[in-house]
Amino acid sequence: MTFEPLTVIPVHEVPIRPEPQRWLIESLWVDQGVGIIGGTPKSCKTWLALELAAAVASGTPVLGRFPVPQRSRVLVYAAEDSLPDVRSRLAALTECRGLSLQDLDLGLIDSPILRLDTPKDRGRLRATLDQQRPRLLILDPLVRLHRLVENSATDISALLGELRAIQRDYAVAILLVHHLRKNGSSPAQPGQALRGSGDLHAWGDCNLYLQRRTAHIILSVEHRTTSAPDPVPLELIKEPVPHLRIPSSCEEPPDPGLEPRILDALAQAGGPMDRESLRHALRTRNHSLGLALVRLRSQELIERCVGGFRLQDRSRIPVPHHAEDPERNGPEARTPPAAPSASPPREDRATVATDPSAPGDSRGMGGRDLFPAPSLLLTPFPREQKR
Repeated sequence: MTFEPLTVIPVHEVPIRPEPQRWLIESLWVDQGVGIIGGTPKSCKTWLALELAAAVASGTPVLGRFPVPQRSRVLVYAAEDSLPDVRSRLAALTECRGLSLQDLDLGLIDSPILRLDTPKDRGRLRATLDQQRPRLLILDPLVRLHRLVENSATDISALLGELRAIQRDYAVAILLVHHLRKNGSSPAQPGQALRGSGDLHAWGDCNLYLQRRTAHIILSVEHRTTSAPDPVPLELIKEPVPHLRIPSSCEEPPDPGLEPRILDALAQAGGPMDRESLRHALRTRNHSLGLALVRLRSQELIERCVGGFRLQDRSRIPVPHHAEDPERNGPEARTPPAAPSASPPREDRATVATDPSAPGDSRGMGGRDLFPAPSLLLTPFPREQKR
């Protein structure tokens, strides 16, 4: 038996991706990337997913801070929320941007079931993507999209492999909404707390995690191939309309006990510690740690060096003089995200509807029988009078 050899491309012949096309959302989501929004229950996961959808579909920044280089088509499947509820949330998010729902290039998949562990529904999803050609597909939540054993690496890796194949075939970014374990909301790596198989954490090119911390929700970002921005505090406000935002001021009073703890940690380490290691060892917020490091440097008690920070000695390397100048994961300093920009207010668009005669029981459930994949239909919402 003879086999056809695999294709091999010389590395210098691989095309270079232009930098402007590298990001779907700058610093948050790479173009054609797959990944997860993870969080404990009621941590605003769906609000964040719809914020990303509204931003990409309108070409406006996410949370007023993370730019979207190009306005693009978005499809959303919300398995736990009614279409009117999703529409209402999107209307609020567009009003905050001074837009209307008609300004969004966004469709909602209207189907009582979508089971990605069945060939039938994967075929229907492929037919929809072939028809609609979105650049971002949001599936919320993952637990309603299959009947597999969540802790089974074999089952989950096969499902994720199918989604990766869909991403490559249609050049679409795929975002799954998933839960963190209730008892695992504060690990060194939030991805380790994703409920179910560890393959979920490994699968993502970009992962976003939401964790409640007293007054705010903390958004942490994780990338496979590039550095991530510092964690960002968020809050869900109700005025003038419900939406997520980055608080205008997240300053907190200095912790007088933090500086001695930093000195003790550096002394016990016997060598340099980077900012991320210090933050996890001391269990403190990144902003508080930055202020304390600046104060200790001004007192000439510590210095920056290759590999992070250490107790003061004669060989000195300049240290940042601002709390937001990060030293994370080694000597390369990351550029902090741009300051949030204010956004004005306005409102409506479309839904993707499936054939109501399609078989199935309830949303997120259905049979395993195979039949040719029908394409999904796009039906517009009735336009509303502008206010």
